[in-house]
Amino acid sequence: MIYTTNNSSFPDQVVPDAEKATLDYGLAVGRAIEGEWFRNNGRGNNGYATNYNNYHSLRLYARGEQPVQKYKDELAINGDLSYLNLDWKPVPVISKFVDIVVNGMSQRNYEIKAYAVDPFSTKKRTDYAKELMRDVQERELIQKLRDTLGVDVQSKASKELGLESEEELQLHLQLDYKQSVEIAEEEVINDILDRNRYDLTRRRLCQDLTILGISAVKTSWNKAEGVVIDYVDPANLVYSYTEDPNFEDLYYAGEVKSISLSDLKMQFPYLTDQEMETIQKYPGNQEYLRNWSGKQDDLTVQVLYFEYKSYSDQVFKIKETNTGLEKALEKPDTFNPPENDNFDRVSRTIETLYSGAKILGHPMMLKWELAEHMTRPTADTTRVKMNYTICAPRMYKGRVDSLVNRITGFADMIQLTHLKIQQVLSRVVPDGVYLDMDGLAEVDLGNGTNYNPAEALNMYFQTGSIVGRSLTQDGDPNRGKVPIQELQTGSGGAKIQSLIQTYQYYLQLIRDVTGLNEARDGSTPDKNALVGLQKLAAANSNTATRHLLQAMLYLTSRTCENVSLRVSDSLQFPFTRQALENSISRYNVATLDELSDLNIHDFGIFLELEPDEEEKQVLEQNIQIALKSGGIDLEDAIDLREIKNIKLANQMLKQRRKAKQKRDQQAQQANIQAQAQANAESAEKAALAEMQKQQALAETEVQVEQAKSQFEINKIQQKAEIDRQLLELKYQYDIKLKQMEKEQMDSKEKMIEDRKDERTRIQATQQSQLIDQRKNDLLPTDFEQNQDNPLLG
Repeated sequence: MIYTTNNSSFPDQVVPDAEKATLDYGLAVGRAIEGEWFRNNGRGNNGYATNYNNYHSLRLYARGEQPVQKYKDELAINGDLSYLNLDWKPVPVISKFVDIVVNGMSQRNYEIKAYAVDPFSTKKRTDYAKELMRDVQERELIQKLRDTLGVDVQSKASKELGLESEEELQLHLQLDYKQSVEIAEEEVINDILDRNRYDLTRRRLCQDLTILGISAVKTSWNKAEGVVIDYVDPANLVYSYTEDPNFEDLYYAGEVKSISLSDLKMQFPYLTDQEMETIQKYPGNQEYLRNWSGKQDDLTVQVLYFEYKSYSDQVFKIKETNTGLEKALEKPDTFNPPENDNFDRVSRTIETLYSGAKILGHPMMLKWELAEHMTRPTADTTRVKMNYTICAPRMYKGRVDSLVNRITGFADMIQLTHLKIQQVLSRVVPDGVYLDMDGLAEVDLGNGTNYNPAEALNMYFQTGSIVGRSLTQDGDPNRGKVPIQELQTGSGGAKIQSLIQTYQYYLQLIRDVTGLNEARDGSTPDKNALVGLQKLAAANSNTATRHLLQAMLYLTSRTCENVSLRVSDSLQFPFTRQALENSISRYNVATLDELSDLNIHDFGIFLELEPDEEEKQVLEQNIQIALKSGGIDLEDAIDLREIKNIKLANQMLKQRRKAKQKRDQQAQQANIQAQAQANAESAEKAALAEMQKQQALAETEVQVEQAKSQFEINKIQQKAEIDRQLLELKYQYDIKLKQMEKEQMDSKEKMIEDRKDERTRIQATQQSQLIDQRKNDLLPTDFEQNQDNPLLG
């Protein structure tokens, strides 16, 4: 027999683990949960039915499909509606506000960030940071070693990053540094979310938070599918009493599912045919259905799936071996031997989670077992997390409030006002005219015809003119001198205007209560309002619903944490491990190597939310100011806009501005040095040019003088040459003259000598002739005749 505590219907937890694992113990837990939620409270209702009906009503209001009987009772007279012919269809005014909030939250994108917090990863990150910090702090010494000794001790990462300050290092560690195991974890989580279509689930979570004020999601694991993320309808939830909006202190949680008999047999194949027949015939099914669904179905059963948190004592026997070593042997929690010198008993208490399934109204458990794969944080292995993640941001003393719940009363008043407007419109009659028949009878048109009503109305409607008579035919004053008068029946217009103002009043109350002003939905923007004021009003509206966004982010973050802890379970089985490796291989092949050691790491999971329009606008203003002032470059602005974290973006903006100022100062100094060097070079060049000019002038003068001297020399040489040539010519002429003179003299002397020789010859001839004449006694010779021919002589 399972005993319960004095103050609770739940079984006693101070029992051995073997007793907690029995079906009787699980049945006692299931009955206790069933009693808390499905036992009537004396008013013919129970907690489960109350929640279900309340959530069902809120969802109908959010869809604009709330029951109209209350409006009929309001307008009926003693229940009689025979004189009313109205359109009772509700005005879906709440639907717009729900869509605004839900779509606004669904559009806020985020990135999943995994931060390894295990000792190995922490040491790796610390060593990396120390290495970079050393290079930043000792960069002058490193440069001296490189210049003097030619030894480069700077790390490769520091060379690639080019960090120069500790601020740059901090930003690098926060923005850019990611260990490969962290990248692998992020890819695994994103892949699991994609496979489970978490984006669709997240939209349903946003709707539940807005409409019901509570939302839930379940993370489980099985060998066939791996990690599974399921949406949980809050109307089907059961949980232990809590005042925590995040439901962190639950000791049991579960949900009711309507399952067909075929699905029940598939989930629990060990059920016999007799048990299935008993379950089908058991009247408990109709009993529970009748209270909250209103439908009778003999082919489905209501199954309560629940988790129950307990504790267990882990006992170990520490035995000393013959070699002096110690060996730990796990023992049951009932192990309590007497003291012995050969061994010691050590123990610790850990949380445990039991999972069960029970048919509502049936005294039989379908399943009760110690959860095989519990979600335990690696940093605290004694704690256990439930598979259900629940959040109700506006919960007080166990009561849940929602945005739709606050405005249902105003929606009812808007619907009644709408019906009243229809009622007034149905009773409004058009303006008419009054005809005074006596006045018409006194009017004579003068054409032989009487002024009858038909002709009078035709004239009035076509021309707007009226023919009347101030005196009767007897000469008395005619009281019907104006025979046609318009009847004003516009009293309904004032009523309609008043009802429209009432409609607007309650609509404004909805905006005031929810904080969803006109700027949020853009329905009636003020043409005179500036764009900045419109954005400010929309930002204020976002602030009013920020708690819903934070609740959705909490659910997503906790789901990612559970997925991260469940990944290690997937890696322990070949089938799910292979499926996981195949699914993430499209991202990065290098991450596959990290999966083998993923289960030894512990991660902190957080969401980096994309900034909203207000935060983007503020950051953009800062960027534009910095750009206009020259504080940053265009490349810096592009990098800043890519950062999702506004705080880090502003820090990076400050760091980039300082770096830009430093670069500008260095550039300015370099410009000054360059200008000074340019001036010095210019002066040097000017002096050199002047010197070259003077040298050129001197060279020119020298060349001129040399040219003059050369010209004189050449002139003298030419003159000397001419003189020489003249002398030579004169000399030649003189020689020729001398030769001629000599020749003449020689010729003269020769002639003289020849004449002398001739005379001597003549003389000798003549002498010879004379001698011959004397000898021969010849006749005398006439030497004058033979003078012309000496031969003859």
